[in-house]
Amino acid sequence: MVVDVTKESMLESAIRNFDQTAEQCGLSDQVIERLRTPREKIELTINPLLSDGKTRSINAYIVHHNRALGPAKGGIRMTSWVDLSEVTALAMEMTWKTALIGVPFGGGKSGIRIDAPRLSPQDKEVIVRQFARTAIHHLGPERYVPAPDMGTDEADMGHIRDTISSCSGHSITRGCYVTGKPVLLGGIPGRREATGRGVTLTTVKAARQLGIDIHNARVAVQGFGNVGSVACSLLAQEGARIVAVSDCHGGCLNTQGLDIKRLAAHVEQGGRVPDFEGGEPVSGADLITLDCDILVPAAIANQITAENADRIQARIVAEGANGPTTPEADAILDDRGVCVVPDILCNAGGVFVSYLEYVQETQRDQMTLESVNQRLKDRIETCYDTVYEESQSFGVSMRSASLRLAISRVAKAMQNRGLLP
Repeated sequence: MVVDVTKESMLESAIRNFDQTAEQCGLSDQVIERLRTPREKIELTINPLLSDGKTRSINAYIVHHNRALGPAKGGIRMTSWVDLSEVTALAMEMTWKTALIGVPFGGGKSGIRIDAPRLSPQDKEVIVRQFARTAIHHLGPERYVPAPDMGTDEADMGHIRDTISSCSGHSITRGCYVTGKPVLLGGIPGRREATGRGVTLTTVKAARQLGIDIHNARVAVQGFGNVGSVACSLLAQEGARIVAVSDCHGGCLNTQGLDIKRLAAHVEQGGRVPDFEGGEPVSGADLITLDCDILVPAAIANQITAENADRIQARIVAEGANGPTTPEADAILDDRGVCVVPDILCNAGGVFVSYLEYVQETQRDQMTLESVNQRLKDRIETCYDTVYEESQSFGVSMRSASLRLAISRVAKAMQNRGLLP
């Protein structure tokens, strides 16, 4: 993967979006300063012994941005480029996301700086367990509850749960220390698909409001990981025509519609998206500006910029990824009348179902997939309607409306708790 994202700009974008909205909310200077600054930034070094018989020195980061509404919540990102700046930006976004979707969490994030796909399953487990042991004082049901993110999955969350319970001499953890676990280890059905399902639900809502018939609507999806692949599958089930998909190797285009089931099977068997026989190759950069009705950026940050925003032909941009649109590009899209479903709304399905898993494990309960999916649908659609009404009432974009609602809720929680430590 060619990573052209500048981490400083990612954090700067998050702060700039906050500053613009905080000014509109009429917050005091002391509240603004506290919300601009993370509560805790932790840098760790882990030294796991890997299968080659050598120890590695690996940097890791944990950021708790805000805990006014509850314990910090946010995934563990494992990539070769993750750094403290990126983790800080993502933790801030999680604060707004949890507040907007209405779960009793604050914002957090963590990162392990190593290229996950190059690791053997055994070495990855060693690294994840070493991270859990080293970070154990910063994790906990009332402090910070991680989940899977880019480069990590449910198996890694199972290893974290086992590491923490083993360290305490118990068969299970006392409370929910991590979400996104295998169902047999206290996980919840539908968690893996929840983010992509939320993307689909918000996209369908936006299409209805713009008068776009989702049946046969042309959709381009950048990213075919967990979020992008699920969104592709569910949008296809809604009748949409997935005309282009890309992964880190490139993209595949078929204006008549890609066979998503065949493409998913091709990728699961180790194939690359651009090598799929059901379409012709297209670059990930060109995919963004294809002639389509709906664009779903579900890869990495800062993919829609001032350089390509004026060439985007989609009427809806549904942000499956975190921070895929820069503030400059956002302004261009808004001026052009493109509907941007912002990331803190569009991809909030994952954290909502993580909340259900947190409740389930805390109460030693068991929820069915049907119950999980229905509760997710109800919450996402209600939240979308609230954001849309806010945007119409104040004549602002969906992103601005989302941030206004979220920031106001966090600020009110801080004021209710009292500004003194």
